[in-house]
Amino acid sequence: MTTRIPQGFEDTVAPMQATHTAILEALAKHNLGFAAYPVFDRPGNPRGAAAARAYPMQGILKYHGLSDWDWRISYLPSISVSNDAGYSLTCVEFDPDLAADTVVIGGQMAQGRDFERVRQSLDAVRAIAQVASRARVTSHNVVRASTTGKGLGSSASASAALALAAIEALLGPEASGNARFVSAMSRLLAGSGCRTAVGGVSLWLSYPGIAHEDSFALRLDTVGQLDDLQLITTPINSRVGLKTELAHKDAPHSSFFKSWMLNRRDEVIACIDAVQAGDWRTLGQFAELDSMRLHGVTMSGSRENKLIGWEPENIALFRMCNDLRAEGVPVYASTDTGPTVVFMTLKDYADAVVAKIASLNLGIDIIRGGIGGPAQLVDLDEARSELGVA
Repeated sequence: MTTRIPQGFEDTVAPMQATHTAILEALAKHNLGFAAYPVFDRPGNPRGAAAARAYPMQGILKYHGLSDWDWRISYLPSISVSNDAGYSLTCVEFDPDLAADTVVIGGQMAQGRDFERVRQSLDAVRAIAQVASRARVTSHNVVRASTTGKGLGSSASASAALALAAIEALLGPEASGNARFVSAMSRLLAGSGCRTAVGGVSLWLSYPGIAHEDSFALRLDTVGQLDDLQLITTPINSRVGLKTELAHKDAPHSSFFKSWMLNRRDEVIACIDAVQAGDWRTLGQFAELDSMRLHGVTMSGSRENKLIGWEPENIALFRMCNDLRAEGVPVYASTDTGPTVVFMTLKDYADAVVAKIASLNLGIDIIRGGIGGPAQLVDLDEARSELGVA
């Protein structure tokens, strides 16, 4: 099933399809394959229950804008790295006796748009499983710091954890073990969830009009090429209450947006090649560069109200990276939608980067970490205990 092509973007479909084909060829060159999308021919379990954990992500080649909001299809392919600075844990329990879905996030009953996004994801899995049971969903995000900040990618981890738990509960291990299917379904709450579902450095295949089953992510660092990479995270809150969905709506109106789309092919292929060679610097360079471009696109999507996602701390941290590189310390700064900064460096240089951040006296937490793995199922009783579910 193809997805929507927005008005005004019809001219991008052919070049973005060509980009998609070239990326598939680059993946094949490195023997990076993926499973067939499964076919389901029998009903699922109407009383299934499962729990899953997933890590947030940090963009390398980033994205904004959705060409199809119902299926959460991006205009362009993107690459990110999963970040073990935190995680999302989600328990999903289906019960035919429930009158309605209930969703508790961080101890609070979800309402409005947050509830609707969860319900839509559940409905997609229910439709495939041919099950009408309502669900109890309990979830929380954990960050190894005093604040989550804005721009850490916790909506992506929550999306992947929800999808994996729901798939396991309704459809069982054969479905939950199909990485392509889990990734595609993880896209439906937050697009980047498709990347956190597979973990590591992952590529999301997407363009306007792509079929749902062809818009998924696959992991690129399959043999430990980037095991020495360190991610140092500094969560920073948005003082203006920045909302990612608003940025998605504004970004395609930027005069920079189509250029950003149409130049994506060579950069994706360069990153695929870099991962296979263990060349983390190329990834860091693109992550820092695309942080600037993402902000430019975000900030220029409206003539009246500019979405300025950075805070004053960002300028000091960006300049710090230039200073450290001039001193021979390789480090690159990355931001997504929001001011939270993730620094990419090697283990041997992590102490120097942490010390330099601390010397700026910005009053921010510093989280040392590394690359997070894929979303994983967890013991249901242990998840219930952590989440405080009776």
